[in-house]
Amino acid sequence: MKVFGKVPQVTLAFWVMKICATTLGETAGDLLSMTLHVGYALSTILLLGVFAASLAAQLKAKSFHPLLYWAVILSTSTAGTTMSDFMDRSLELGYFLGSLILATTLVIVLIAWKSSVGSLSVENISTFKTEAFYWTAILVSNTLGTALGDFLADSSGLGFAGGALLISSLIGLVALAHFFTRTSKVILFWLAFVLTRPFGATFGDLLTKRHEDGGLAFGTIGSSAILASLLIALVLWSMRPSERPQTT
Repeated sequence: MKVFGKVPQVTLAFWVMKICATTLGETAGDLLSMTLHVGYALSTILLLGVFAASLAAQLKAKSFHPLLYWAVILSTSTAGTTMSDFMDRSLELGYFLGSLILATTLVIVLIAWKSSVGSLSVENISTFKTEAFYWTAILVSNTLGTALGDFLADSSGLGFAGGALLISSLIGLVALAHFFTRTSKVILFWLAFVLTRPFGATFGDLLTKRHEDGGLAFGTIGSSAILASLLIALVLWSMRPSERPQTT
């Protein structure tokens, strides 16, 4: 997988790993907060600590490290799951209001990024300021995706499978726009990034929930183990020597 600065090239493999990581974030977050009964508030604090530690290592790194990069992606997804649940359930804001607040926050972050840096492009993330905006936007978008995915699965009447089908259809439309229209690639990237998170959230629910609730009943432990194995395999595959950038 080619890299630009400290991030990988946005290819089909990138999106497959992104969906796998965000789905794992959903199941692992639920495993900690619900299955292990840690609670949303404490889980959020613990997982934000993990995010801060992995992000510090990522920001300190001088070049792209696949395992470190995807560890940060996973930590934003896992922390985003518990943050969203804390807002929507513990604070009783509800899925719709929680999603609205997070969507507004994401827009503010992107506007600040554009005003400060001059571009929202993710093709060459190399400076500290750009990378800080990049990871802030990712954390907020992953938190938003959880709230939006829960809204579609629980409040919209679509159910887990219906929510995943709707989100996957929207992702398909973004892909068609990428290949067949002149829509800004930057806009399409962030639309896809936001949409793949609720897909992961709804797909995670589909994997973990009981059959009578419309799920596949793998549970949070089984689903997390399967997804973690798949993500590790994909990251190692992307690190094959033939995929590394040539040096002179």
